[in-house]
Amino acid sequence: MQPYKIRVIVADDHPAIIEGIKQAITISTIEVTASARNSTRIIQLLDKGVVDVLVTDYAMPGGEFGDGLPLFEFIMRRYPDIKIVVMTMMDNPGVLRTLIALGVRCIISKSDDASHLIPAIHIASSSGQYYSPTVNAIVQTLDKFSGCEKRYIHLSKREAEVIRLYVSGMTINNIAMQLHRSKQTVSSQKNSAMKKLGVGCDADLFKYALEVGFVSSCSMSAI
Repeated sequence: MQPYKIRVIVADDHPAIIEGIKQAITISTIEVTASARNSTRIIQLLDKGVVDVLVTDYAMPGGEFGDGLPLFEFIMRRYPDIKIVVMTMMDNPGVLRTLIALGVRCIISKSDDASHLIPAIHIASSSGQYYSPTVNAIVQTLDKFSGCEKRYIHLSKREAEVIRLYVSGMTINNIAMQLHRSKQTVSSQKNSAMKKLGVGCDADLFKYALEVGFVSSCSMSAI
């Protein structure tokens, strides 16, 4: 009788981190079947179907299928049986809320000990929920608000439009002129969107926009 094995793909754009993860999860019940450095390779491997759990970094630029939330949404839609463990350095409550709302139930902060990966992989394989301590502390603060972490954050079309233009480098005045709205209306829509996203300042708004794909890293560097 074959021993029980959870087949794992490890994805990170840094080879040294991939090797470190492999060493951290080398136990009898886990088998690393492959590794990937971008989303193009991840999808190639998932198409082969020899995996139970994908352990992946949140941010891996350069792949054909993007990274972060757009990539995870694509994977969960195309491969509904694949479980995901996300590793991340981000501590943005709005992004975590959206990630959880998407259905990612196992999240590990890179600032926490790598030993959290083993229970996360086992729990992910059985469709459970696991947050490492740093992530869990942030999730607990989300519980104090409206419970939005349990569903998608819905920005109105006008709010999303304002945020996209704002993080692209336009001022409130310029946005108002382009959209033919008053400055007060645009400012109100921006503030409303930030409240829904759980971000309290422009710096966090830019970080959120980059992480969820509202704007590319190239665009951000040009601002």
